[in-house]
Order: sequence, then C-alpha cells, then structure tokens
Amino acid sequence: MWTRDFGLFFTARAVAKLGDTMLPVALAAGLLQHGYGAGAVGLAMAASVACFAGLVIFGGVFADRFSTRLLMIGADLVRLVSQALAAAFFFTGHVVLWEICVIGAVNGAASAIFQPGVASTVPRLAADVQAANGAIRVAESAAQLAGPALAGLLVAFSSAGGVFAAHAGTYALSALCLIVLRLPPAAPGTQARTSGFRADLVEGWREFRARTWLWGVIAIWCVYMIAVWGPTVPLVATLVIQEHGPSAYGLVNSALGAGTVVGGLIALRLRPRYMLRAGAIALFSFAAFPASVGAQLGVEAMAAGAAIAGAGMSFWGVMWATSVQTQVPPDVLNRIHAYDVAGSLAMMPVGQALAGPAAQWVGAERVLLFGGVMTLLVAAALLAVPAIRGLVRVDTGLPRTGGSPAVPREPSPPGPPGRLSGRDGRSRADSGSGGGPAT
Repeated sequence: MWTRDFGLFFTARAVAKLGDTMLPVALAAGLLQHGYGAGAVGLAMAASVACFAGLVIFGGVFADRFSTRLLMIGADLVRLVSQALAAAFFFTGHVVLWEICVIGAVNGAASAIFQPGVASTVPRLAADVQAANGAIRVAESAAQLAGPALAGLLVAFSSAGGVFAAHAGTYALSALCLIVLRLPPAAPGTQARTSGFRADLVEGWREFRARTWLWGVIAIWCVYMIAVWGPTVPLVATLVIQEHGPSAYGLVNSALGAGTVVGGLIALRLRPRYMLRAGAIALFSFAAFPASVGAQLGVEAMAAGAAIAGAGMSFWGVMWATSVQTQVPPDVLNRIHAYDVAGSLAMMPVGQALAGPAAQWVGAERVLLFGGVMTLLVAAALLAVPAIRGLVRVDTGLPRTGGSPAVPREPSPPGPPGRLSGRDGRSRADSGSGGGPAT
C-alpha cells in the first residue's frame, strides 16, 4: 500500500484535513474580533456547507467525465487563492461579512469539485482499499485533534489572518503532492465520456437507485442525521460548557477524536467478510456519546463514552467507504460517491435546526437520550435490510454484483478492481431485492 504515489495522496489528504479543522477557529475568532456575533459566524460557515452540498452531485459528473487528478489540483488552487484573500482581509482589518461569505461559498464549490474524485483515486492507488481507507481515516482523525489546537496557538501569537494564511498553505502543499503524483491508467470503460451532461446525471441516479444496499444506507442515514448527529453536536457543546466549562468540552471533544484514531487503526487490522454488517454492529457504540451527556454523567464518563463512540463511528466509516469504492464500477463511481455525500449531508442542517426547539420543549438532556436510543435503532435498521447485512466484500472470491448475496452463487473469477462482474462491466440490480428499484 505504501507506494510513493499513495504516500503523496495520503499526505495531500492529511494536510488538507488539518487546514479544514483550523477554519472554524479562524472564522469564529476573526469575526468576533471585528464586532460580528455568533449568527455571523454561523452564516459564514453555512455558506460553504450549502454550496458544497448543493453542487457535489454535479462535481461527481465532472469527475467521471474529466481527469479527477486535474480537477482536484484545480480545486486546491482555487481554495489556495480564496484563503489567501481571506488572510489578506483579516491582516489588513478589511473584514466585511458578505465578502467572507462569498469566499466560503467559493471554497464550498471547489470542495464539491474535489471530493467526488477521492472515491475513485483510492482504489487506483492502493490494491488494499480497506487498509488505505483506514490509514487515511487515522490521519484525518489525528488532524482533527491537532487542527483546532494549532489554530488557537496561531490566533494567540498572530491573528486570525495567520490561521487563514496557514490554511492556504495546506492547500498549496496538497496541490503540490497531487501535481507530482502519478495515477495509473484508468480501468477500461472509464475513458472520456461522449454522452451529454444531463444524461450522465440521470445515469448516475439510475445506478445509485439500482443498489438496494447503497440507497438503503443513505435513507437510514438521513434519519440518523436528523435524530442523532444534527442535535448532538450543538447540544453536547451547550450542556458540557454550561455544566463543566470549556475545558471539559475540549476534553470530551479530544476523546471523541482519539476514539476515531483507534477505530481507524482497528479497521486496518480487521477484515470482516460482511463489511457493512460489521460496521453496523460497531455503530451501536455511538449511542454512548449522546447518552452519557444526556444522563449528566461525570466528565470522565462522558469522555469515555465519546472515545467509544468515535471508535465505532470511524470503523463504520472505513467499512462504508471501502464497500462503495470496491462494489461500484469505476465509470460511475465518482457520481455514486457524490450522491452518497449529498445524501449524507442533506439532513444534518435539519437536525441542527430542530435541536433548539426540541431542547426547549422537552429539555436538552432528553433530546440527547433520545439520540442514544435512535442510534441503536438506526444500527438495528441497517442490520435488518438483507442487502446491507449480506453484502460480501469483493475479495472473497464471490462475484461482485453490488447486491445482497443471500442466495448462494457459484464462485466466478473477479473482474478488475472496482468493477462489477458482467459482460459489459455495468451494474446490475441487487439480487434478492426483486430486481432492485431500477430496471
């Protein structure tokens, strides 16, 4: 796995993630310093997220039509310029909210172009896709731990402009790594496309719907975002800071990050035959995070719950990413990944918006306890769908149909990495699911 080119891609992802985790600190510190309130900070952050979520599906089409490496380099260069401009604004004291929001929107649009290509790049660089995803997850988790602390030091010894300058530097390093990276030739069938943009978009949606395990997970994940993750982030911060102070919240957040590192390391070692089944079982552990805070346990118990939750969530993330990257043919992988990202993010703002009214109605503690219960139900729902719990990893010698292997089949030689078995290499609907929702 640790080839020169994978090492370059690994470095690019790690440093970019480090910069991204520094950004919230820079925005909050910089805007508050220039007289703006918490609402302005939220607006600046939302501008980036909204553009990303709204455009990532189109980014998936571009990634399947053009060179993913060149698109990612271009996106990094755009973000390098935009963050350097933000640094100049904060260094000079010329801070206007709408300009910062426009910069955030540009960043979000560039990220929407960058992100879909990640899915197809990993299997092209590493034969062991699970180990590659585990290593990247560990690096990103470590960056989440180090980024806010580094941003705080830069704000203290320099200014918010210094954080933005450092953030721009991470994109410069990421772009440099991608420039010198050499991708192997794409698999047959992934050459430049001649169909129209709209046709590619429709084909991506059809391929997405044709896999019960794929759209089933996304549908269940929407419930998870509304009932668990959306409310958990703001309510945990509010409760822990109010009851125990900011340092306690920092400890709990750090424990969550440490747990994600552990989960990534575990995913490097364990090789379950049924990856999504193993990931769903691990996801049960996330209930410990909202439940421990909602039950008003001590700081040590909340930190332990956060660490356990982080490990389970990280392990699930590696199992999910590897399943998508190895079960979907490469000629539609970027579009499928874009639908995955868009669907995963779509309901998070809804959960965040409902957190406040729900907390006022029944109390923040009860909302978090409900989130713990819903985590258990979500994990159980994932296991209840045959196409999800029965999906066999592709390196077991079974044919890769992208569906449930509930009905035994005769083994057949696997196709090229990342492709489905079949004469034309295109996807087939899930077996055992009535032919799937798409013909």
